[in-house]
Amino acid sequence: MGKSITFDAEKVSFNLARLKKGGENFEVAIDPDLAVKYKEKKEVEISDILKSEKIFSDVKKGELASVEKMKELFGTTDVLAMTKIILDSGEIQFTQEYRDKLQEEKRKKIIDIIHRKGVDPRSGLPHPITRIENAFEETKIRVDYFKRADEQVEEIVKKLRVAMPIRFETRTIEVKVTNLHSGKVYSALQNYKILSQDWLSDGGLKVTVEIPAGIQEEFFDKINNMTNGQNETKIVKGGNDE
Repeated sequence: MGKSITFDAEKVSFNLARLKKGGENFEVAIDPDLAVKYKEKKEVEISDILKSEKIFSDVKKGELASVEKMKELFGTTDVLAMTKIILDSGEIQFTQEYRDKLQEEKRKKIIDIIHRKGVDPRSGLPHPITRIENAFEETKIRVDYFKRADEQVEEIVKKLRVAMPIRFETRTIEVKVTNLHSGKVYSALQNYKILSQDWLSDGGLKVTVEIPAGIQEEFFDKINNMTNGQNETKIVKGGNDE
C-alpha cells in the first residue's frame, strides 16, 4: 500500500514528493493543493500536479535523477509514469507554511461538523464554535490533513469529551407550507434527509425531514425567511418534544 506521509520534522523549501529506492532519491516538485486532492482519490491529472516536468534526485539543488537508474529500477523514464509511482508509493513533503494552512483548513472543517451535528446533552443546544476551539486546545487535538474531515470526527469527539460533554443527535421535523411557497421550499429541502412528503390537494406541501440537531435553529430561520413566516413547523422527534 502506498504511503501518504509528510515528515513534519524535516524543513523543506519546496512542496515535493519523494521516493527512495535502490539507494537512489527520486523527487518531483508538486502543486500542494492538487497533490492533496490526488491523495483524497479525487480526479486530478498527474501533469497538473507537476510544477516542473522533470524527475530530480534533489529538487532543492536542481539535480536531475539518473535516467539509467530510472530504467533499471522502474522500467520507465516517462515523467508522468514516474510521478504517479512517486505519488503512490513515496512520501509527500510540504513546506511549513503550507502544512500550517492545510492544518487550519482541516481543523475548521472538523469543528464546523461538530458544531452542526453535536449538542450539549445538558441543554440540547449546539456548542458555540469558540467552546469547541477551546476544547481542541485543551485536549491538544491534532488533525490528519490527508484524511477527510468527516472520517476524523468520531475519534476526535471521543477525545473532546474529556473537556466538554457532547452528543450527536438528529431532529425529525415536520414542515407544512401553502402553495405560495411549496415549490421553493421543496427544492430547498432536497439538501436534507427527507423521510416523507405529501403534496396537499390545495397545492400545499407537508414534508418530514431529519437534520443534525446542531442546525435546528438555522433550519427554522431558513424556512421562515423563505416563506415570510408563513409556515407550520414542529419537532416530531428529538429535543424537548421527544
